[in-house]
Amino acid sequence: MANDFPRFDLTGDVALVTGAGRGLGRAISLALAHAGADVALGLRDVKNGGDLAKEIEAIGRRVLPLQMDMTELGQISRAIEHTASHFGRLDLLVNNAGLSPENLAENVREEDFDLTLRVNLKGTFFASQAAGRVMIGQRRGCIINMSSQAGFVALPTESIYCMTKAALRT
Repeated sequence: MANDFPRFDLTGDVALVTGAGRGLGRAISLALAHAGADVALGLRDVKNGGDLAKEIEAIGRRVLPLQMDMTELGQISRAIEHTASHFGRLDLLVNNAGLSPENLAENVREEDFDLTLRVNLKGTFFASQAAGRVMIGQRRGCIINMSSQAGFVALPTESIYCMTKAALRT
């Protein structure tokens, strides 16, 4: 129900949400649409965003599903550029995408470490950089980097996730 969403007004704004396919990203995308924003959906696999896109269209908002694997810098920059050209602007970037391979710190593999940093930090930085360029040109915009309570505590099976989310707090 529309009444279950926070009440704020983003009518006329354009938002891009990374990691929009499920969890918090899905909820954030719906909340932004209910607030009046048109929403670009940054999806690791664009083939999996159909239901969310239909829900946003049913609210009466425009939606743009985008291929946006946060480990692929080309996909990140193309998604930002496509959002700005399709909607004519980009007012809000929500860096929500993140992952957390679950294993004890003493068992973390280098591949898990590198992948987590590529998505949670590197992808976030370069998405912010690309969006920032658009927003500087518009002289307007907002970037929100999602952190986590895990940035304040040590979770035994999510050491790398905790480290990256602590880095996003600053």
